[in-house]
Amino acid sequence: MGYISVLGACYACGRLFDFNPIHVPSIRVDGERQPICQACMERANRERVARGLEPFAIHPNAYEPEPEQNVPND
Repeated sequence: MGYISVLGACYACGRLFDFNPIHVPSIRVDGERQPICQACMERANRERVARGLEPFAIHPNAYEPEPEQNVPND
């Protein structure tokens, strides 16, 4: 059994990071999912909480490799 991890640039800060292609937080830009790194998500959540808003949920495996059998082939 193998694992899948993606190396890509964070849409918010541009930093390269490894992420889980299924669970990484992202935003849609022109119909395409763009990943957001953990540091940017943590920063955004601190700002949201300071404004009295609920933090964005971050999947516990968002920045961990995904077992290959869970990744669609499309």
